[in-house]
Amino acid sequence: MLRIGLTGGLASGKSTVGAMLAQRGAHLLQADALAHQLYEPGAAVYDAVVRTFGRDILRPDGTIDRRALASRAFPDRIHELNAIVHPAVIEAQNDWADKVENADPDGLAVVEAALLIEAGAHKEFDKVIVVTCPFEQKVERYARRAGISLDEARREVERRSAAQFTDEQKASYADFVVDNSGSLPETERQVERIWAKLREVR
Repeated sequence: MLRIGLTGGLASGKSTVGAMLAQRGAHLLQADALAHQLYEPGAAVYDAVVRTFGRDILRPDGTIDRRALASRAFPDRIHELNAIVHPAVIEAQNDWADKVENADPDGLAVVEAALLIEAGAHKEFDKVIVVTCPFEQKVERYARRAGISLDEARREVERRSAAQFTDEQKASYADFVVDNSGSLPETERQVERIWAKLREVR
């Protein structure tokens, strides 16, 4: 089985590319969805995050408010959050990939993760795909996705980007780069070319 890491900056289009790969038959795991599970009350990650960042990051029902946590963590304390979350996420990703391999030895397993390279997790994969697009496009996309103003989105993208590698730095680790600045059909064509190459190396 081929293990593929898929990454890119905030609102670069990782999920779009991941969905395109899944449509072609890849097994897809979104690390953010995995992290959501680890943040659930009762989980070891939940307890450690609350101890480190305080109970004011909690909603009235006791669940972690991800936006409040992000405000507390980015950019100066992100290393503290990563030290708690990344080992658990990587362990869960590897468990998932092992199960996929047992079920589909000739398959392709794709893990989509924003901080794949920053966490050093790219070393766990056979190939790495990086999705890029210009900063202003990220701002516009994030504003639409979060339902906030462009100014608010710009501040948030700048804040989170400060804790990540630049697109250029990420691309230096990539086996494949998807330029997601154009139309969906243009992105689709790039993904189709990458898919064909991945099937060859598999």
